[in-house]
Amino acid sequence: MRRRRSLLIWLVVIAVGAAVVHGAREFARWRPAPPWIVTPSGATLTGRARALDGDSLEVAGARIRLFGIDAPEGRQECRDATDRPYPCGREATRALAAALAGRTVACTAVDHDRYERDVAICRVDGRDLGDIMVRTGHALDYAQHSRGRYAAAEREARDARRGLWAGTFEYPAAWRRRGSEVREEGKMSVRL
Repeated sequence: MRRRRSLLIWLVVIAVGAAVVHGAREFARWRPAPPWIVTPSGATLTGRARALDGDSLEVAGARIRLFGIDAPEGRQECRDATDRPYPCGREATRALAAALAGRTVACTAVDHDRYERDVAICRVDGRDLGDIMVRTGHALDYAQHSRGRYAAAEREARDARRGLWAGTFEYPAAWRRRGSEVREEGKMSVRL
């Protein structure tokens, strides 16, 4: 009888232990990562890159969207500190091209977007290109996707009035939405 009881107690202890371990694994699976942690999940693509616009590039024939940032669109205009219009979309593309400067880029996929591009964290000389673009004021922290990864860089650029923050601008996502609404009404043929 004593032996049976001892065996029963051990079985209960093992079952409870397994449930705790399983529960911890399940909790870790659904619990969102802290905002400052983004774990790259895909393979790393390395090579020379060219800027396609302020938040996307091409490496070895693959189109890549930079994770967590949003830059003005190629045809988007903003206003500088003197309230004069300037092509901020082209300026963002030039800034990304300057950050690349023919050096080798390493991009690690984090996700895949609806345009069949990898969304990746890309580094040049060990520096995060997304951080470079946001910190210089040529792109914004895309908070709904970045989990705040570039929030401090954006605050720094805004406080120092760098790039977009030196004047006035429309958020790229709002500009894209407005452009698609105008196209739908038939008032404009090309905006994006």
